[in-house]
Amino acid sequence: MKRALTLTAMALCLGTAATAETFRWATTTDPQTMDPHAVSSAPVLGFLNNVYEGLVRRGRDMSIEPALATGWEPIGAGDGWRFTLRQGVTFHDGSAFTAEDVLFSYQRASSEQSDVASWFSPVSEVIVVDEFTVDIMTTSPQPIFPDSIANWMMMDSGWAAANGAELPARDAENHATLNANGTAAFMLAERQPGLSTVLVPFDGWWGEVEHNITRAELTPIQNSATAVAALLSGDVDMIDPVPIQDAARLSETDGVKVVQGIEARVIMLGFAHDHEVLYGGADAGAPNPFADVRVRRAVAHAVNVDAILQTIMRGNAEPASQLVSPAMRGYSAIHAARPAVDLDAARALLAEAGYPDGFPFGLSCPNDRYLNDESVCQAVVGMLAQIGLEAQLDAMPVSNYWPELRADNFDMYLLGWSPGTFDAEHPIRFLVHTSGERLGTWNFGGYSNPRIDEMLPLIQSEIDDAARQAMLDEAAGIIQEDMVYLPMYVQPLIWGTRDNIDLTQRPDNFFILRWVTVN
Repeated sequence: MKRALTLTAMALCLGTAATAETFRWATTTDPQTMDPHAVSSAPVLGFLNNVYEGLVRRGRDMSIEPALATGWEPIGAGDGWRFTLRQGVTFHDGSAFTAEDVLFSYQRASSEQSDVASWFSPVSEVIVVDEFTVDIMTTSPQPIFPDSIANWMMMDSGWAAANGAELPARDAENHATLNANGTAAFMLAERQPGLSTVLVPFDGWWGEVEHNITRAELTPIQNSATAVAALLSGDVDMIDPVPIQDAARLSETDGVKVVQGIEARVIMLGFAHDHEVLYGGADAGAPNPFADVRVRRAVAHAVNVDAILQTIMRGNAEPASQLVSPAMRGYSAIHAARPAVDLDAARALLAEAGYPDGFPFGLSCPNDRYLNDESVCQAVVGMLAQIGLEAQLDAMPVSNYWPELRADNFDMYLLGWSPGTFDAEHPIRFLVHTSGERLGTWNFGGYSNPRIDEMLPLIQSEIDDAARQAMLDEAAGIIQEDMVYLPMYVQPLIWGTRDNIDLTQRPDNFFILRWVTVN
């Protein structure tokens, strides 16, 4: 029987937190759900990595290491992987973690309602061998499969059943939206969406405690000036991100420090490929021009990425030519060139496509998800106006943004993508493959190419690096030729902390509390 747990009471039992051990941080984006299978986005997955755990996890250097599995090995000639589970692990409510929870978490995370189902596209079956052994069978050899499930988090099957949360609720709510019961180093004590989320240490955690936090409080602060002021006053110990324009000043300010790096995330523009008509602008309802590759190429020639990097990103970002950065495995060196800024060529392409005077349309953009996201979209609006494309900008909080994209309420949109496997296969699976039950789950524009679909399982199963890279090179060429997306730049990482905080910044922009020390 499940043991009842009052998190507030347990927090009190841990003792009153000394001020030095209470850690407060602020981000622009509040995680929209506490359900680890409902939304495949960094604000959700990054936050929930503090509460839930997977069979494997990524270390400080992004390497794969054991978590709820102590070991894994391939089965047969590429038939799957056997995972040996860690014994003695309990969920936050005291229930034991077993192989049945792995099977349940697979069924839940691979369901049609899940936003992470693409992780399991090559999986044919999960078999419970015994209480602490599971076999994950695949349809073909999957050499990087353990890497691909680093963010697949285990849920308690009994807790989910008792609370009516057997399936994820992506655009709705269930018990798992506001509540959590994981196995990780921290447990959820309080959840007020958009206002505050409080975590406290789980004293029954199986791992080695490296932090000294007794209470961690996340507050979403969308206004960048307010966030900086909170950091300078000591109201928060960390902000993510630091506004680009304030980074240099903060780095020279007593009492604070700036932690800076390059994220794995590529910021890009996406297009409505399969829409029959325009959604936004004065010509809403007219035939969709973005279905024509010449129009998409015209956009690419008009968007001056170097100017965006210089004026908006202040030299803190790097231009991108592909859906992954050069630091990722499988990056195609032979496709490193970006489209040249050429307004005459852009106008000629529009005229050739039948739009010599351009056209109005809707540009959708979040205003609290990526660094300077709305400012970047405003710059794009001005650049496209030079070739007669009148973009009507619709900027909104990310909590509204994803449902709008899934409802096809866009003509062109801004998207950032960080490959969870740090491999070029990842965005092909999520962003480019034809949308289906487990594939193309973030392919909002509806792009479809039979050759891409044919190559994906071959890329996933190929163990010869040269042969695999050849296929990734071909895929990158098709994606560029069809202008499926317009990659613009690799987003920088800029965090600000009080000078008494020690932490680890990873290129996936996941903030892991168990590595935080308040001095």
